[in-house]
Amino acid sequence: MNRLDLDYNNTNLKERRRFLRKNMTKAEVLLWNHIRNKQIAGIKFRRQFSIGNSVVDFYAPKIRLAIEVDGLTHVTEEEIEYDSGRQQKIEEMGISFLRFKNEEIYGNINLVIESITAKVKELNLVSHPLCISPC
Repeated sequence: MNRLDLDYNNTNLKERRRFLRKNMTKAEVLLWNHIRNKQIAGIKFRRQFSIGNSVVDFYAPKIRLAIEVDGLTHVTEEEIEYDSGRQQKIEEMGISFLRFKNEEIYGNINLVIESITAKVKELNLVSHPLCISPC
């Protein structure tokens, strides 16, 4: 087991992850219904996945992509600063990050899915450079 393996799905956060999965926001549920079951380029996403001491809304381990959905609890200056620092720590681990606001998901889910699909294809090409079709 390498060092990075220790930073995923921290057992101390198991109950928190379970609580968050059972209490997903409407925006998270809407997005989850579009990305679950390998609907985007055959890539598996996981819900409420912990990376280090943080729990991200969605994570695709194969391509190292985290997705966060920001609702009303992410609008104050302190919360924005906290989220930014948390995202930076995750990105320093070599993980790409996408962030969407609830309004984006409710207002134009198709555009959100297009953005995710483009990022998935980009990262899939990086991880499988010789692949021409979805790998």
